[in-house]
Amino acid sequence: CSPLQVIRPEPCGVCGSRIRFGKTAVKCRQCQLLLHPKCREQCPSPCAPRPHHHAWPREGVLADFAPPTPPLVPTLVVQCVTEVETRGLTETGLYRVPGAEQLVREWKRRLLRAGGALPALSSVADIHVVCGVLKDFLRGLKEPLVTFSLHPAFLRAADIPDDAACGTALRHVVSKLPPANRDTLAFLMLHLLRVSRSPDCKMDVLNLSRVFGPTLVGHGSANPTPLAIMEDTPRQCKVRGFPRCGVYPGRCRHPHPLSLPAQVVAQLLSLPPDFWRGFVGTEQENLVPT
Repeated sequence: CSPLQVIRPEPCGVCGSRIRFGKTAVKCRQCQLLLHPKCREQCPSPCAPRPHHHAWPREGVLADFAPPTPPLVPTLVVQCVTEVETRGLTETGLYRVPGAEQLVREWKRRLLRAGGALPALSSVADIHVVCGVLKDFLRGLKEPLVTFSLHPAFLRAADIPDDAACGTALRHVVSKLPPANRDTLAFLMLHLLRVSRSPDCKMDVLNLSRVFGPTLVGHGSANPTPLAIMEDTPRQCKVRGFPRCGVYPGRCRHPHPLSLPAQVVAQLLSLPPDFWRGFVGTEQENLVPT
């Protein structure tokens, strides 16, 4: 085993608890098993690859989970969003308040093993657990929703000072995403807009952008350098719809600056809902929760 610093939170292969960002972990050079240093002594011996006995891949790109016909939104994403919109839009701190980590892990595992016919989420008492499953699924993909190759283009587009030019550039970059990523991003943007408009949730566009920036945008590679991580740290932000700043034209005075990934999500949420509806399709209205 060799020590490393965790960049993206991942579960320990022995105890199952998440190894958080910045923490030290050890990884087997042969089977790639990742675990806490304290769990090293419990690592199975001899070394053997982990079995794959579930219907869906444990990790993969989004297209691995998408249905064969459009809109290409994974069933797990649709089911989680539907459940959240059915009974979660009166919950304060939706997507910000964490669900019980053990339950999130268990339900994510159950849904991934189930494949197509997913168990009902109505039996999950805490809606924050359902939110956690959705976020954990998106974080567990091999690359974020915006993809590594288009990551720089999204950052550049979101940083354009002129609102009209920014919107045009973002639309162009979104259209270049793989179909499954594009459709799922559209589905999630429509969902997050509904959450932001719920007075009970108290989750405006900026709060949701902070939560989903690292999940949907992340870094430009699977193993970013320390410099790349520093470049994504919070800074003065440019988000339409918020007070303008005279010192930095086109930028806001919001007291809690956004990271670059969060700025991208905030700008995507500022695009017209009709733009996003164009990807999920009017003929597929049953896919979008009402």
